[in-house]
Amino acid sequence: MKFAGLLVMPAGFFLSIAALVLFPASNAAARTAFVLCGLAVEALGLVVAARGHIEARSRSSSDDQIDSGRESRP
Repeated sequence: MKFAGLLVMPAGFFLSIAALVLFPASNAAARTAFVLCGLAVEALGLVVAARGHIEARSRSSSDDQIDSGRESRP
């Protein structure tokens, strides 16, 4: 999940840059809509990466608790 989020974030960035470059200034509504969509894609990528990082961290801490419980048994 972390890698998917990290790949989606640049896609949103390039979508925003492409909107600024390709849409003329006279079509400000379409330009603004695409830039906002690009920013939303970046935010979604950040959320996916953060959730993947939190999942990995909680999994490793629960594995540590299980391992320490096994060691204390006779």
